[in-house]
Amino acid sequence: MARVSTITQSVRDLADGRDHFEVDAPTVRALLAELERRHPGLGHHVREPMAIAIDGELHQDAWDEALAPDAEGVLVPRIAGG
Repeated sequence: MARVSTITQSVRDLADGRDHFEVDAPTVRALLAELERRHPGLGHHVREPMAIAIDGELHQDAWDEALAPDAEGVLVPRIAGG
């Protein structure tokens, strides 16, 4: 199972205080669907203002990115540029 953690209070607020999750998901899209199933509103929240670092590589809008069973993910706020 992939292990996903977060550094943001907004995710913890939507996930009953949790800051990490064990998720069996083959892609980022499936991961978000599972987070939404477990904690309604969380998947949508992560999809909009956040990015995910998978095994140390930052991804934005990478819904079809594969997740290895032992993947480490970190949910982080998107980086805006100007």
